[in-house]
Amino acid sequence: MDIILLVLHVLLALGIISLVLLQKGAGANAGAVLGGGGAGSVFGASGSSNFLSKTTAILATAFFVNSLVLAYMASHREGPATVVDEIEQAQQVQVTAPEPAMQDLQQVIDETVPLPFNDPVDSDVPPPVGEEAAFESDVPPPASGTE
Repeated sequence: MDIILLVLHVLLALGIISLVLLQKGAGANAGAVLGGGGAGSVFGASGSSNFLSKTTAILATAFFVNSLVLAYMASHREGPATVVDEIEQAQQVQVTAPEPAMQDLQQVIDETVPLPFNDPVDSDVPPPVGEEAAFESDVPPPASGTE
């Protein structure tokens, strides 16, 4: 029902806009008196002013009544009144006791799979400059230039 009334509301608004744009302005009669155009048209000899103005009044009244009906329906709607209330209701539904997710992840360590290192590492910090001599055996000797 809401959707139908909203679509009708948009159509009434577009109809009012188009009818207002089709009507002659207040200065158009002065131009017709001076020979600026004929008074006869598709709408009859009296011109389009009566038809367009009556149709605009009917559409404006329908638009006004439709606005009142939409406002009434919005004020008497069941459920949350605002978006904030809707969010609070959603959060109250989601607040439940947490499931023990870590129990699924804790598995027995498989001893058959080798670890990437066997020696425990004391620190991730490199040794001071004076202790680099202990690791010189790991560094290959410099290349000789006598080749």
